[in-house]
Amino acid sequence: MSPETSMAELEAEQITRAKESGRTPVVFVHGLWLLPSSWDRWATFFEEDDFVALTPGWPDDPVTVEEANAHPEVFAGKSIGDVAAHYESIITQLDHTPVIIGHSFGGLIAQILAGRGLSAAAVAIDPAPFRGVLPLPISALRAARPALGNPTNRHKAIPLTYDQFRYAFANAVDEEEAKALYEEFAVPAPAEPLFQAAASNLNPWTEAKVDTETPDRGPLLIVSGERDHTVPPVLANAAYERQSRNKAVTEIVEMPGRGHALTIDHGWREVAETARAFVRRFV
Repeated sequence: MSPETSMAELEAEQITRAKESGRTPVVFVHGLWLLPSSWDRWATFFEEDDFVALTPGWPDDPVTVEEANAHPEVFAGKSIGDVAAHYESIITQLDHTPVIIGHSFGGLIAQILAGRGLSAAAVAIDPAPFRGVLPLPISALRAARPALGNPTNRHKAIPLTYDQFRYAFANAVDEEEAKALYEEFAVPAPAEPLFQAAASNLNPWTEAKVDTETPDRGPLLIVSGERDHTVPPVLANAAYERQSRNKAVTEIVEMPGRGHALTIDHGWREVAETARAFVRRFV
């Protein structure tokens, strides 16, 4: 990959590769304060099991953490609807219905896309809440405070300080690993999705809405981290209660002792194995 390669070019290459492979695609959806590179180890892990991985970005995502931190303005103003539409446009170019795996707001996007009948199976890891998910945990409000604490942030891109990242993502790992994760993965993020999710139960027209009853949704696994501050288990369980009304298989699993960084920290493989075992039952 040359330094000038854009995310759009990488996405086009991944779509072509997936179509030429003939294998079942797995589309990974990252959340706030991360980039697609946060899925690199997962992509390799699934490809070793004969899937073909796609790691698209959100609209206008830079390719590298360095570029993202140098130009935070590119993240500003991206909404849940923008992101879902972008991933749908990628999925509809594929020859096979993909597995969709998302983390945090990516977990919400995965459920939105599954609700549109676009997934063969979906895994939502520590998923951001949608309309109908009612709990408001104090820890989740604190984790979102860097963005929600100032109403003028809504259309801005907001970075996390190390201390904010430590609380929101890396509370379940030691200090040395937390600092390493912050340096390797943390980037600014649009505040807009957080404002949308926070107001979703007050806004009937919210983009933070999931069709939980469509017969085309497909199997869904929700994964939560026992020690997650950003999406504590009470939120994951509430999402499960809504999703379990669907006629398709809906399951939930809690990962003991894990925080919001469970997809990128030293224990990522255990989470990936859990996701893959679920997917393999249906795909």
